[in-house]
Amino acid sequence: MQFEILGNTESVSKQNNQLIIKTAEAIARVWVYSPTVVRVNISKNFNTADESFAVIQKPENEFSIEESGSEIKVRTDALELRIQKSSLRFSFYTADGKELSRDDERFGVNWQGSRVINYRKLYPDEKFIGLGEKTGDLNRRGSSYVNWNSDVPLHGITSDPLYETFPFFIGIHSGLTYGLFLDNTHKTYFDFGATTDNQMSWFGADDGDINYYFFGAQSVAEIIKDYTWLTGRMEMPPMWSLGYQQCRWSYMSAQEILDIAQTFRDHNIPADVMYCDIDYMDGFKIFTWNNETFPDPKSFIDKLKSMGFRLVTIVDPGIKVEQGYKQYDEGVAKGYFATYPNGENYVGEVWPGRCHFPDFFREDVRKWWGESFTALTDPGVEGFWNDMNEPAAWGQNIPWMVKFGDKFMPEVRNVYGMEMARATYDGTKKISGRRPFVLTRAAYSGTQRYSAVWTGDNSAYDAHMLLGQRMVNALGITGMSMVGVDIGGFTGDPTPELMVRWNSLGVYIPMFRNHAMKGMKMREPWRFGEDNEQIMRKDIEWRYRLLPYLYSSFYQSHTTGLPVSRTLAIEYTFDDTVYNDSYQNQFMFGDSLLICPVISTESSVYAYLPKGEWYRLGSDEKYEGGKDHQVDAPLGNLPVFVKAGGILPLQSIIQYTDEKTDGILEVNVWNGSEPNTFVYYEDDGSSYDYEKGSYHKRTITFDPYTRQIIFSAAEGSYSSKFEQIKLVLHGFGSEAKVQEHLIDYSNQEIEIDY
Repeated sequence: MQFEILGNTESVSKQNNQLIIKTAEAIARVWVYSPTVVRVNISKNFNTADESFAVIQKPENEFSIEESGSEIKVRTDALELRIQKSSLRFSFYTADGKELSRDDERFGVNWQGSRVINYRKLYPDEKFIGLGEKTGDLNRRGSSYVNWNSDVPLHGITSDPLYETFPFFIGIHSGLTYGLFLDNTHKTYFDFGATTDNQMSWFGADDGDINYYFFGAQSVAEIIKDYTWLTGRMEMPPMWSLGYQQCRWSYMSAQEILDIAQTFRDHNIPADVMYCDIDYMDGFKIFTWNNETFPDPKSFIDKLKSMGFRLVTIVDPGIKVEQGYKQYDEGVAKGYFATYPNGENYVGEVWPGRCHFPDFFREDVRKWWGESFTALTDPGVEGFWNDMNEPAAWGQNIPWMVKFGDKFMPEVRNVYGMEMARATYDGTKKISGRRPFVLTRAAYSGTQRYSAVWTGDNSAYDAHMLLGQRMVNALGITGMSMVGVDIGGFTGDPTPELMVRWNSLGVYIPMFRNHAMKGMKMREPWRFGEDNEQIMRKDIEWRYRLLPYLYSSFYQSHTTGLPVSRTLAIEYTFDDTVYNDSYQNQFMFGDSLLICPVISTESSVYAYLPKGEWYRLGSDEKYEGGKDHQVDAPLGNLPVFVKAGGILPLQSIIQYTDEKTDGILEVNVWNGSEPNTFVYYEDDGSSYDYEKGSYHKRTITFDPYTRQIIFSAAEGSYSSKFEQIKLVLHGFGSEAKVQEHLIDYSNQEIEIDY
């Protein structure tokens, strides 16, 4: 196999909004998307259509270049790209000349056959975070990964690849930060100094271009903002999707689901969502109902809604080969399925047996798929769980010659699940006119525009619980804020202690779903004894009290891209301790809460608290930051800490998100030496009216210098559901004029002296 290195520059030109550099081996193109975002494409066969599944922005039209005999410089207000002409190499610097990242001088970009690789300099102290759903440590240094969306049941804590592809990472070294997104949908590879004697990191793909976006903002949070500006941000989720969700493969009948739902209400355990896994269908055929076990879907769903529950149903891409089945007949007649090169429809076996697979890369197929959801939406289904969409088929090895339009499987496998989620989202949104809840197992960068994700088929042991949280936090780096894990583990039977511990952690996971596979013990909260049920009820109730804080945090994700569950590396990037194996699972939940996961067999833990002052939630015990502390962690009290100055809006306990509260917004403030603000946000929780100004937003400010807590005047036309504010102060001591203060809620600015 021939080895080719990108050679010397032969010509340089600037055409419209791109810099074009030709060598004997390839053509390099450079675009500036913003002062902190620059794109580099190195290609032997550049596709002039230049389409991307992920990127939704366009480059700027003008930028300045400076050329000398040996070098080309591309400058923005924030970045300088220095391009060495011979051999062609790319190096990125801050505007004031600090080196961020550069090609390896020896190897740079090279090819072995169709495989293209970019070798880059590895800095002595360099750390790497990101890549989304990957096993391993928070710091990816010393590890290597493959992106090839795969169905991986019974995966372990080191398995790779898994279900999702997010080829975006952030590098951290020398007090600097940078980000890099490799927008190539083929099988891709990332090696963070695992096998190069700490000399190089590298990334590349089996085919296609070296096509990356370089992010030069000087904080992790700003890089995430830029990346989600480039690839899109999530819309506001339906409020009900933030409640507790109960799932199983499978509840076998409508009556069983109704009985489970009623038991939640009888036990006063808050919950919002029940799921139907594959057994609700007629022979596992998508867009059908089992007439024996679900004989009247509308009546069944109406009964669920009368109890305050929504229903989510699973949908797989495989369309059963069966004449007389509506989706099969239509798909065959209109040529909607993936084919072999000779035009035959590809057949793979999944749950229904022999199946065809829709070509979601075609707009007409996505439209047809979306319109088919009336079989579910007409009876009242509001959530749509996209599974098996890697795509999965028994045997796990769909031939590479299978075609989707003019593209073969190797080019599109990593984006198939995303395009299915897109078709589901577009179709169900059009049908209902309201925010659908879409959940997908397979994904690619940009999926946050359409869907939530979860981490796939995990297992019931402590290491998987901790791994799941690292995955949630890593997915947050890649723009996926609405993320969940299967609480309790999909496979295996958790001990009561593990179930309680995982449920308490689930309170602080954006999508709070309990799920288990067929053959495992039932997982509902009352199945683990009365004492454990009380703990689980208390924790789920706390989730519902947190909803004003959580929904406001999702508004932050919607507007800035910052995730709800955040690795400490986002805010405390240069604190080496947060990457320590003992503390890497800790995370921020929104702006103010620090969560310390604890395994089920321990009742105390060392918690690392970054610089500043912190309070233990519940006791208000004060802790000094910048060190670790051994803290009690009984099953009923997961260690959670509040940052000094933290602002936490709460509501009364309700049994489901649509239930009316007591009308009091309880705003908790913890004393600190630095000012802090929190943007409180409300809307109707279901429509798109917020895009037209129908929302209620105000900034809550804690100012220790003026000794005031200020509620800004409300923005937006939506009327708050709260009638009064209850201000609760923590850690202020007896000198504070007010500890608990009840005031009438007003749209005007409110100033409270303490």
